[in-house]
Amino acid sequence: FYSLGPPPATAPAVPYGSPQHVPGTYQGAGNYAFQAQPMGFPGGPAVPPVQNQPIMQEGTIWMPIPPSIPNCPPGLEYLTQIDQILIHQQIELLEILTGFETNNKYELKNALGQRVYFAAEETDCLTRNCCGPARPFTIRILDNLGRVVIMLERPLRCSSCCCPCCLQEVEVQAPPGTTVGYVVQNWHACLPKFTIQDDKKTDILKISGPCVVCSCCEDVHFEVKSLDETCTIGRISKHWTGFVKEAFTDVDNFGITFPMDLDVKMKAVMIGACFLIDFMFFEHGSDRNQRTGVW
Repeated sequence: FYSLGPPPATAPAVPYGSPQHVPGTYQGAGNYAFQAQPMGFPGGPAVPPVQNQPIMQEGTIWMPIPPSIPNCPPGLEYLTQIDQILIHQQIELLEILTGFETNNKYELKNALGQRVYFAAEETDCLTRNCCGPARPFTIRILDNLGRVVIMLERPLRCSSCCCPCCLQEVEVQAPPGTTVGYVVQNWHACLPKFTIQDDKKTDILKISGPCVVCSCCEDVHFEVKSLDETCTIGRISKHWTGFVKEAFTDVDNFGITFPMDLDVKMKAVMIGACFLIDFMFFEHGSDRNQRTGVW
């Protein structure tokens, strides 16, 4: 039995507490753990939030909570500490068995494999199965406190080169209700091209993809470039997941790289660009033509 007395005065301090199991509170995100905010007792002093407390559930470890940063949207502090994000779409068994499109769910991790965010699509059944990957959507991105820190809004648009006046667009809000930028598709006869804009719709960066968007046995790269497209500053890559997943599911893995000192708002917009690219070219479901970006 261990002693219940206080530890020796010479015992080293532990920077982080042990992982905790906390049930999720956000409806639609599934049974995922989020770190609970400590609360003070009535009549006693308020207990400050526990910082840098990773959570483990079923082998998942959350990235430690960074301290607040002035003029940084709440929840985007994580993005100041990373230059790479890995996005893993989760397998939906119901979708595989029935063929009915379900709401997509994603894990967003850092290079160490720690979960940074969890993303959940919110679209009604009729829209998902009638519009397919062209559907409008709302995607909520949550941090490890269960807060919605980023929200993506995609209206119903066309992506055909025959309709250059009604191309794809995603609005990125962080936090919800506060627009930080847009991702807009640019008309081009054969290349997938996009522009990253700030909240005032001022062009900030360009995205250019390959002529043939095909992920057969290799990764597909979309280069993030300066406005004059002479300098590559980042990349959005669709990773090859193997013959079985590629042939029978629409589960995709992506990687995003960007400069460490890039504005966190533009990092959030790049995440929105990744989801738009996924739906436009790789969220094929039963439509195999999505492999080549043809509707």
